[in-house]
Amino acid sequence: MKRKWLAIDLPLTDYGQAQVLQERCVAAKTDGRLPEDLMLLLEHPAVFTLGRNGGRENLMVSDAYLATAGVGLMPSERGGNITYHGPGQIVGYPVIDLQRARMGVGDYVAALEDLMLSVAQAWGVAADRDDRNRGIWVDGAKVGSIGLCLRHGMAFHGFALNVNNDLTPFQWINPCGLAGVRMTSLEQVLDREIPMAELRQTVWQTATQIFDVTLQPIAFETLDRLLSGEPPVSRKLA
Repeated sequence: MKRKWLAIDLPLTDYGQAQVLQERCVAAKTDGRLPEDLMLLLEHPAVFTLGRNGGRENLMVSDAYLATAGVGLMPSERGGNITYHGPGQIVGYPVIDLQRARMGVGDYVAALEDLMLSVAQAWGVAADRDDRNRGIWVDGAKVGSIGLCLRHGMAFHGFALNVNNDLTPFQWINPCGLAGVRMTSLEQVLDREIPMAELRQTVWQTATQIFDVTLQPIAFETLDRLLSGEPPVSRKLA
């Protein structure tokens, strides 16, 4: 019998709020209140995030410049260095008990790469891996990134795939701490905008295949009640 993932589609979501939500999910899974694995799928407002390896030294503009440009700067629990998130970039945050899923960290990272590779291929983009950095690449330019955090055997944070997002802010950093790295997007490669609603469906469909799971879509409000330990809301019959 296939494992089940809870599938939570979120709108544009503040990075800090998404971090708190993931932490609540990890806590609920650790103490048994939330037995299922899950994935949050969303986009972030414009923000640079600093991984556990730091990254401020790879930021090449001032805080004042960021404020003028309307781009945030936040620390993150994930591994890695500095990266950029913004509207038009699809971000997936699976929260998974790796032991129950029978996956090692290396296998899990490879599976996230497989997911992004398959999504890109579904939209006509031939991407591949590169030994310089985990993630996926197109003709030497990076299009998808991975950053994880592990706690009590739970993996969270996840992947970010450039779809229609503005690539300009990547020019203000050494992405992932690598000097001279070019970034690209599916839109740039295909020279056309990708409908984000359809792209999200591709991600969900691909996740079921890569991780061999079934999906149970739930609303954020339902997840919030589960994480708070509240009973489900009963429906009154007319």
